[in-house]
Amino acid sequence: MQNIVLGDVEVIHAIEWYEPFLPTTEFLPGAADGVWTRNADWLAPDHWQPESDRMVIALQSWILRSGGRTILVDTGAGNRRDRPGMAPYFDQRESDLLALLAEAGVQPQDVDVVVNTHMHVDHVGGNTVDAGGEWVPAFPRAQYLISAADDAHYGPDNASGEGLGGVDRLVYEDSIAPIHQAGQAVLWEGLHTIDEHLTLEPAPGHTPGTSVLRLKSGSDRAVFAGDVMHSPVQIVDPCCNSASCHKPQQAAATRRRILERAADERELLIPGHFGGAGALEVRRSNGGFALGEWANFTPGTPTSRTH
Repeated sequence: MQNIVLGDVEVIHAIEWYEPFLPTTEFLPGAADGVWTRNADWLAPDHWQPESDRMVIALQSWILRSGGRTILVDTGAGNRRDRPGMAPYFDQRESDLLALLAEAGVQPQDVDVVVNTHMHVDHVGGNTVDAGGEWVPAFPRAQYLISAADDAHYGPDNASGEGLGGVDRLVYEDSIAPIHQAGQAVLWEGLHTIDEHLTLEPAPGHTPGTSVLRLKSGSDRAVFAGDVMHSPVQIVDPCCNSASCHKPQQAAATRRRILERAADERELLIPGHFGGAGALEVRRSNGGFALGEWANFTPGTPTSRTH
């Protein structure tokens, strides 16, 4: 288990899986011409598989110890979920999140706060566990911090019906509704302060309620950016959106804003799916952005899964 300390906050990196994902043209269809090949020297093999033109991503969570509490940022895809059309990545997949937490010395009852950066299949699935055929909260003592905007969009009361179909409906039913039923959901909007070091803020575009978690402790800064970006290629090509972005123009504007602040304030950028060491600094370069130093996490090694 890998950890670093930022000020008074311990950050532990928990990787569920790290492997080739969808083709770049399918998941990041708006990427600038040639951007992958021009940057192949640092994209491959940690972030890109040139022979298949597939992105390489990680499914990961972050465990924070701050102010005597344990905070879990995103919960992965969960175990044995019905996610039709999403095999082999998410449908009926086995997760080892709880084993990873145990490796870090964290039992389910030790988690005080769960942060869902947004309400997509691969960020909320571990919110719950199957207890005899019923989905119940995986972390019985935790507050689950859920964006009110995402809850309104994906919840059953959305009069427009948007966000209520297919996999989105299943995700809400098995990973969000049980949290409400248990009285453990905390819906937030605007800014939400967790403690003196950690603050949630809106970062809409990928979903209506996408958020980032900012860490400020002593002289250290970090931003847990969720799916504001999926690949470091989006640092050098920030206008490039994923195919799953709800409002592409808003997503691109949010991405640029997050990158600008990360560069100007020397925040460690910690997105939801970056491979390698998983987190890095960024800097301004020629009117855009460039990669800085990677965090002191031991880089993972992608598996050789083929699809």
